[in-house]
Amino acid sequence: MFTGIIETLGRIHEIQKDQNNLHITVDSSITHELKIDQSVSHNGICLTVVAIKDSLYTVTAIDETISKTNIGDWQVGDIVNLERGMKLGDRLDGHIVQGHVDQTGTCIKIEEANGSWNYTFEYDKNLNNITIEKGSITVNGVSLTVVNSKTNEFSVSIIPYTFEHTNFKDFKVGTKINLEFDVVGKYISRLYSINK
Repeated sequence: MFTGIIETLGRIHEIQKDQNNLHITVDSSITHELKIDQSVSHNGICLTVVAIKDSLYTVTAIDETISKTNIGDWQVGDIVNLERGMKLGDRLDGHIVQGHVDQTGTCIKIEEANGSWNYTFEYDKNLNNITIEKGSITVNGVSLTVVNSKTNEFSVSIIPYTFEHTNFKDFKVGTKINLEFDVVGKYISRLYSINK
């Protein structure tokens, strides 16, 4: 479990394809604190550490993860948002995040707003996920509040600290992102689809 509060950034050092799997090696300032078998969120994707060497660690993504996230688009040199699993007893500063990406979305608009930024994202409504106005959403692992919720799109506002300490600063119109919808929203959408 995670909180959606990004701890640090990592840079993709190497990507190796192994049958249907991807072995991804990341260079990060927290590598020396990691352990084999530890879960780390990478752009919202919960992945297990399988190897560590110096400032580098490796995680493996299976076919299911590759098909539901943007991990297949990652390239050497890309910057990813990193968060280690939350500790029992710590403050929950974001919201409860599972690290299980529901689907991808696309950035369709970026506006600078006097020191902050507004991002609008579009997603496939046919997968029965919904956003709730002022509810929580996880975008590339970042816990955010939904504004301007619509059937297949929503916006979020980013403060300067989040802009500087996440990969939001690298987003452009057309950037593909990972979405994990709020647990409450998932529950409501499932009820809605059952009662259709």
